[in-house]
Amino acid sequence: MGKAIVAVSIAPVGTATPSVSRFVAAAEEVLAQVPDLRHELGPMFTTVEGDLGRILEVVQQMQEAVFAAGAERVSTVIKIDERRDKSASMEAKVAAVRRQAAPVG
Repeated sequence: MGKAIVAVSIAPVGTATPSVSRFVAAAEEVLAQVPDLRHELGPMFTTVEGDLGRILEVVQQMQEAVFAAGAERVSTVIKIDERRDKSASMEAKVAAVRRQAAPVG
């Protein structure tokens, strides 16, 4: 079975401040403790690579960490790309697009 690549955004709703970085950090701390999943923090989403079932389990733990950090309501967006015909990585997907992009200049 191929790996899944999942984009996840977990954010509190209705906090006292518009800043969400401390809540994102709480979710990221969960991922830091999971050696079987690769992940990359981005400006709007965290991308996670690995077994889909494992990723979904960890996303729930990340959401719980945001509640534990003080959120009373949490909004989570998940986008899943799962291939079963071949294994793909985050880097391979980016490289494929770059190969197709027109040179700049």
